[in-house]
Amino acid sequence: MSPLFGQKVEVFSLILVMLCLWDVNGQLSSTFYDKMCPQALSTVKAAVKVAVAKEKRMAASLLRLHFHDCFVNGCDGSILLDTTSGEKGAGPNANSVRGFEVIDTIKTQVEAVCSGVVSCADILAIAARDSVVELGGPTWTILLGRRDSTIASRDATNSNLPAPSSTLRELITNFTSKGLSTKDMVALSGAHTIGQARCTTFRDRIYNDRNIDKVFATSLEANCPNSSGKGDNNIAPIDTLSPTIFDNNYYKDLISKKGVFHSDQELFNGASTDSQVTTYSTNQNTFFNDFVTAMVKMGNIKPLIGTRGQVQKNCRKPN
Repeated sequence: MSPLFGQKVEVFSLILVMLCLWDVNGQLSSTFYDKMCPQALSTVKAAVKVAVAKEKRMAASLLRLHFHDCFVNGCDGSILLDTTSGEKGAGPNANSVRGFEVIDTIKTQVEAVCSGVVSCADILAIAARDSVVELGGPTWTILLGRRDSTIASRDATNSNLPAPSSTLRELITNFTSKGLSTKDMVALSGAHTIGQARCTTFRDRIYNDRNIDKVFATSLEANCPNSSGKGDNNIAPIDTLSPTIFDNNYYKDLISKKGVFHSDQELFNGASTDSQVTTYSTNQNTFFNDFVTAMVKMGNIKPLIGTRGQVQKNCRKPN
């Protein structure tokens, strides 16, 4: 047998393995890397553990990266691309989304164990799950097999991500357009139980909204002056009770009119989602179960699979 023929057999075998890892409907699979890169998930988990131990806020940042990636043209890793007209510089992301260096580190470590196999989009999905777990939240089975986009759109980012000033109707419309129900929306909003918000995103609420606890508003005013450009990047915890623990206290804040974002408080403001917020505020297990279901659905928004896209070796640029 010639060396060339042997190489062709190896390539053909690899193609067969890859095809077997997608189900017959071309969907994502929980076993996608079992044969091609069995160390993939454990490598990501170890790196996330180190990053969150160093800075607990990073868990929220990694979770948010996955959300912001999926809501703009699907879960394709495009938020990670360094392009002049890309997603990083868009209004909802500029000076806001973070954790890119952690993803770079994870990608480097994954490439060391299996080069050119694990996509950046999948790394985002795994890191989001592992971040939630690191802060005491639920775990779930990750569906994998996403590939990476070679392009990113600033305009699509500006038009697809929900704003902190959104009304309930705008939120429902936004999530519905992504194939997510109102129930999914309220559950996914619970991700705000961890992380911090910048003054510029909640200034209008604390000075202008009436459905806000006055003492709470005053406490935020001290670090967020009522003047655009002053203190814009000062931060405050979104969950006032336990911002570094993934729990249901976010919903308790909403019932107390202590939602940091206008869009958060819209979930409990005398409308259709009030009952779901109340349920989550008293039953953490129900919140966890619904959050997991919604995260899996979100992770399946328009993934690039098969031969679409590519598996990038550097998440900041196409191969």
